[in-house]
Amino acid sequence: MKSYIHADQFFLKDSVEGEGYLEIIDGRFGSYQKTPPNDPSQIKDYKGKWIAPGLVDTHIHGLLNHDVMDNDFAGIKEISEGLLACGVTSFLPTTLTAPIELINQVVETIGKHYQKVTGAKIQGIYLEGPFFTEEHKGAQNPNYFSDPDIQVFGKWQELSGGLIKKIALAPEREGVAEFVKKVTEQGVVVALGHSSATYEQAKEIVENGASVFVHTYNGMSPLKSRELGMVGAAMTLEKVFAELICDGHHVHPLAAKILMDVRGRDRVAMITDCMRAGAMPDGNYTLGEFPVILKNGTATLESGSLAGSILKLNEAIRNVVEWGIATPEEAIKMASLVPAVSCHIDDQCGSILLGREADFIVLNKNMELEATYINGVCKYQI
Repeated sequence: MKSYIHADQFFLKDSVEGEGYLEIIDGRFGSYQKTPPNDPSQIKDYKGKWIAPGLVDTHIHGLLNHDVMDNDFAGIKEISEGLLACGVTSFLPTTLTAPIELINQVVETIGKHYQKVTGAKIQGIYLEGPFFTEEHKGAQNPNYFSDPDIQVFGKWQELSGGLIKKIALAPEREGVAEFVKKVTEQGVVVALGHSSATYEQAKEIVENGASVFVHTYNGMSPLKSRELGMVGAAMTLEKVFAELICDGHHVHPLAAKILMDVRGRDRVAMITDCMRAGAMPDGNYTLGEFPVILKNGTATLESGSLAGSILKLNEAIRNVVEWGIATPEEAIKMASLVPAVSCHIDDQCGSILLGREADFIVLNKNMELEATYINGVCKYQI
């Protein structure tokens, strides 16, 4: 079955094109053309709108009062469906530090059922922890922190059916260098975060294969005049990606701009770190075993520390454009192609490309989401 999407602008993988027609063939992207097809009945008209790749959230814990750590696949399905209203068409369900037995159960549940989601597609699992250190623990439970163990990780990967794509740890833990070498040889992305590491410690682990910094600025040793810390490493080490939460609460817009300018917008992956209170009203929630208060758009622990976010990824792309720190093209790439590349899933998602599954979004010129398509079918519309 063939159809055409007509719009004013198309954000393709390697270019931004003006008014034209994007072919959809049996749920996959066909070619882009300037001239209309012969059969007008094949055209879905989005005159005045923009077509962009579906957004890719590679760090998200929950939504709609569901959390990945609930170990309830019905809840994960609801997260998947709710993400369509955020412009997200692919995501990595993200775990928290927890007892090994619970992580066992969660990764096994996702691995067995991930293809059953009906909204945004699960492209892998992200293990955020448990190999962190206490000073920058954030909302991670230090009772379950430990040094990395390749046998434990191997069991998780086995239970998941090979679905784990990314794991985060602190560079200063014992045995990290050897662990990172082994998991990166398996094709797993290693991220660094929730860490008090020095610049040199972070640099050593990057040289051993780590390639992503977790929600940069947050949960890591800061940049100082004589010790660059984790923030300095995220800014300056070659060929790494920096996650960034662009909600205006976690990172000041000018700090976000500094990171983008220094790191490069092709190396900044916008993520949400959204927890179960996402898309929910103010009130009391939980993140892992900790109570969380949601008030005025900010989720905090009782101590006042930030506890994830309630950010939607479509809001993040609009924010950075409104803040004047990114163009629409840059914003869209930082929330689609860049996160996909950073997690080695860009062969499945993150761009509008000939032959790729037709997962895309419709935006108006104010960067507001109007529709979300999965496999060429409209699954969400305002």
